[in-house]
Amino acid sequence: MSTITSFNDFNISPQLKASIAKAGFTAPTPIQAQSIPPGLEGRDIIGAAQTGTGKTAAFVIPIVEQLRGRKGLGALILTPTRELALQIEDVFHQLARGQLRVTNIIGGASMGRQRQALRSDLNVIIATPGRLLDHMGQATVDLRPLKILVLDEADRMLDMGFAPQINRILAAVPKERQTMLFSATIPEEIAQMSRAQLRNPVRVEIARRGVTADKVSQGVFRVSQLQKGALLLWLLEAQQGPTLVFTRTKHRADRVARMLQQRGFTVATLHANRSLNQRKAALEGFKRGTFRVLVATDIAARGIDVIDIAHVVNFDLPNVPDDYVHRVGRTARAERTGHAWSFAAPEESGQLRDIERLLKQPVPAMPLPPGLPQPAPYQALPPRHAPHPGQRHPQAPFRPARPEYADRRGPPQSYSAPQGPPRSEWTPPNTGDVFFIEKKPFRRPPSRGGPQGGQRGGPGGFPVEVVEEDSVRIVEGRGDRGSTTRGVYKAHHF
Repeated sequence: MSTITSFNDFNISPQLKASIAKAGFTAPTPIQAQSIPPGLEGRDIIGAAQTGTGKTAAFVIPIVEQLRGRKGLGALILTPTRELALQIEDVFHQLARGQLRVTNIIGGASMGRQRQALRSDLNVIIATPGRLLDHMGQATVDLRPLKILVLDEADRMLDMGFAPQINRILAAVPKERQTMLFSATIPEEIAQMSRAQLRNPVRVEIARRGVTADKVSQGVFRVSQLQKGALLLWLLEAQQGPTLVFTRTKHRADRVARMLQQRGFTVATLHANRSLNQRKAALEGFKRGTFRVLVATDIAARGIDVIDIAHVVNFDLPNVPDDYVHRVGRTARAERTGHAWSFAAPEESGQLRDIERLLKQPVPAMPLPPGLPQPAPYQALPPRHAPHPGQRHPQAPFRPARPEYADRRGPPQSYSAPQGPPRSEWTPPNTGDVFFIEKKPFRRPPSRGGPQGGQRGGPGGFPVEVVEEDSVRIVEGRGDRGSTTRGVYKAHHF
């Protein structure tokens, strides 16, 4: 156990100590107490801790101390979401206080403004992998002077499918660098990456996987999908305080937000379909108290650092059990208390069982409030071929015709289409008679060096003459524009 109990115990400058005090940081958290000293020494770090334990300041403080007074690009921080990048930038502004030039390179923002910022003398870049690769492809960013690389929420970036982008970025940065990797969990993919990219790292693990904050009271309501809306309204009316509601999909988040707005609640939504300005406005309004309820998807499970969140509601249980821990970690931050309520429908019993297996303890079941509207009883659908109420006689069900060999096993050995009545013999007339073509004549493609095919006839055909007595199907005649046409057609007497 580390003996550091104050930020004054770290070997940092007095200016940085004063900035830490102005930011409101009183005592270092366990992840900060064990990660900041090796970070100041320039060693590689693997830090694993649950959400809300101060991992951001654990790497911001060493970066500010090492890059203070230097010129040129010195640090790159990769994050999975835009909200987390903006949050890290705010921490840099609080602690650096003008000593470092920091910018964010995230999706949804203006590429022109980002190119202009990259041309300036930057010290720190905070980026999402996709947008950083866009600038690397346009040769607007040079990572060769890099000294420090930070992978924040590395497990989340891998879950979001950023592994190929991260590998391309790692291939472009210098090999001689300091690498700090912070994550809530250390799966096998993170372990393989650390063995390949980190040099003799210091491993700091504060809590095991699947541990939630001690001051979070959890509970689960077993309700049907049709009762979740009424239960959420009752919960918001019964308890006060900022509430963060998680849904499984973006469209479901919009529907829940509209329902709450119709009941008079101040609501904002946060998901991937919202623009960057809309997401920033929603998050800032939720922090200031403009919106009491924030309805979000799992994009906000690791990108929200609001200390005063009183309740977290899992309107839909997550498919990944680890996401439950990250959702719950949005409340009870900075040694405060909080509540985490989950709505579990019968079809979500499997997700609840996986969550309890991860937590190694059952989630307490909560009784439903009295007077909760019951879902409508199930009504069986009418039979498929039942008559319409206004129909006097029911229609017979459609049954497609089946060939004669349909009841046999396997394909038929031989089958021929039924033959029609035999064609009557027809004696060809004289060649001087005039005939009428039943169909439009066929335009033979022009041959090289030969005569070009004639023009097709009118909609009803045109008169022709028989040119061979032994075959009336070879005909020749004059079209509507005087062209000669030949073809194989059935002719009728004119």
